Order: sequence, then structure tokens, then C-alpha cells
Amino acid sequence: MAEKRNKAKADSKAKSKAKQAAASAKVSSKADEFRTRSADELADQLSKLKKEQFNLRFQRANGQLEKTSRIRVVRKDIARIRTILTEQRRKAG
Repeated sequence: MAEKRNKAKADSKAKSKAKQAAASAKVSSKADEFRTRSADELADQLSKLKKEQFNLRFQRANGQLEKTSRIRVVRKDIARIRTILTEQRRKAG
């Protein structure tokens, strides 16, 4: 009996580790995509995202924003790009 319980616990731990690995792979894919771009491309993308963020803030203030989750996504993408730009600067200098 005890052996079966221990095996079941080990199986559940292995499954949870696999789920965590899959979840972390999703997060890093966007960052990896940004890392393949040049600094100029990232600067252009950052500029576009900042304009979008500005427009989203206005839409929210006027009550016209339907997809409120987009604000969070844009904010996180801006942070990712800034982080990668900083990494590239430190690597070059």
C-alpha cells in the first residue's frame, strides 16, 4: 500500500514539474522573439507600444475601452523590450 502511495506522489510531482516547464516556455517565447531583433527594431516596437498605451489610457478614461486586458499586455511588452535593450547595451559595452 505504501509503495503505491509513494509512486502516485512521485507521478503527480513529475506531472506538476512538466506543467511548470510548459508554462515557463510560453513566457520566454515572447522574450526570445524580441532577443532576435536588432536594437533599432526594438526601439521602433517600443515606440509603437508606447503610442498604443497612450491611446488605451485615453479610451479607458472615456469609457470606450472594451478589452481592458490589453493594457496589461502592452505594459508587460514594454518592460520586456526595455529589459532586452538593457541586456544588449551591457553585452556590447
